[in-house]
Amino acid sequence: MFGLGITEMIIILVIVIVLFGASRLPELGRGIGEAIKNFKKSTSELSDSHDAPDSKT
Repeated sequence: MFGLGITEMIIILVIVIVLFGASRLPELGRGIGEAIKNFKKSTSELSDSHDAPDSKT
């Protein structure tokens, strides 16, 4: 995963905790999860509408 080892991920987690606080981590995770879900939903809808045959012709 991008060449990150366990030490680098722990350092990133500590920095995030310092910046946002431990009480906001679940809120941040939930927001990121919803953003990813919405992105996947919109891309799948876009590809579904792109793959559908044109009814105009």
